[in-house]
Amino acid sequence: MSTVPLTEPALREAEVLRLRADFPILQTGVNGHPLIYLDSGATSQRPLAVLDAERSFASTLNAAVHRGAHTLASEATIAFEDARTALAEFIGADEDEVVWTSNATEAVNLVAYSLSNASAGRGGPEADRLRLGPGDEIVTTEMEHHANLIPWQELAARTGATLHVIPLDDHGALRLDAAAELIGPRTRLVAVTHVSNVLGVINPVESLVAAAHEVGALVLLDACQSAPHLPLDVKALGVDFAVLSGHKMLGPTGIGALYGRRELLEVMPPFLTGGSMITTVTTTEAEYLPPPQRFEAGTQKVSQAVALAAAVRYLQEVGMPRIAAHEAELGARLVEGLSAIDGVRVLGGDIDLPRVGLASFDVAGIHSHDVGQFLDDTGIAVRVGHHCAQPLHRRLGVTSSTRASTYLYTTRDEVDAVIDGVARCIDFFRRA
Repeated sequence: MSTVPLTEPALREAEVLRLRADFPILQTGVNGHPLIYLDSGATSQRPLAVLDAERSFASTLNAAVHRGAHTLASEATIAFEDARTALAEFIGADEDEVVWTSNATEAVNLVAYSLSNASAGRGGPEADRLRLGPGDEIVTTEMEHHANLIPWQELAARTGATLHVIPLDDHGALRLDAAAELIGPRTRLVAVTHVSNVLGVINPVESLVAAAHEVGALVLLDACQSAPHLPLDVKALGVDFAVLSGHKMLGPTGIGALYGRRELLEVMPPFLTGGSMITTVTTTEAEYLPPPQRFEAGTQKVSQAVALAAAVRYLQEVGMPRIAAHEAELGARLVEGLSAIDGVRVLGGDIDLPRVGLASFDVAGIHSHDVGQFLDDTGIAVRVGHHCAQPLHRRLGVTSSTRASTYLYTTRDEVDAVIDGVARCIDFFRRA
């Protein structure tokens, strides 16, 4: 849920240190210094269990799934579908409600395509909710990652629908009063991020879901920054769609997923067409498999799915509530420590909402790229730029920021190191 009650104890520092032994890359160095990796919000690192799972599949089970009758193909198919089941259980969905995609961006575009081509669907009340045209409205927010904004801009242009954007207040928080005005009888879809990839705050999505459903609108949740860090139950949240990306949650690149309510997936037209997603094909027409296979044309990301399932099991073994508590502590430590430095502004640092272990900040008079380079010279990896969220940065009056983002393997000492590094960076440039 969006406001996670921290009833479980946070990971102890000794536990974090034991977990770090599972991540080979964390034992390496950068520029003559031990690596301090604070860019997990962009891409997380992978434990041996994940690396071994993908290699083991390629070494012992590699075969085309859903296509062959031989033993290897059958075993590969079982592993592939077991991975789907594992991810479904992780997010509180049914296995036939999980569609494999290459990433979250593809998952958002899949839904956007269906909303502009729903006339090709099977019909009925659920299909009617998927058809957009002139007079219909889409609502998103000013804090979205571009992947949850540009597809809706394009959808509006294709269909003649109107795109509305929920604004932010001066602190960076969503203006729920404005949301209440924008979400109305003509709204067909509300697309919102669960956790801002710039601010780190956990948005009150329950209120947006309630407002959307009250007027019959659908809700798509960007869970890229929540699925790795918080207990996630898509059914409890009540969202109609959710997207996530494997490489942000200890998994490999090239694998993501779409959750969609079964009743919706059943009436949505396919996004890609070709092999593996059909039942019958003639030279003039085709009939499609039921979801989720209807949306999985062509050769699938099998070894990546198997590795993502290993990542999910690793996270479950550690315990998502404990990871959430750990990151809440690290996030508070980041915000407090950075805010105490003269000349540093933490974006959204004073928003009164729970947060994950992520903080983006602006240093007066020093470009984010220079901050990032200074930190990198000392072995500290952070993200710099607009983080694919230009409207949010523009609203807060900056063009770019430096972002430090943590994960279950991040220690308190590493958080303190980046805070100290920023202070030394300011001192260096002031003396330069």
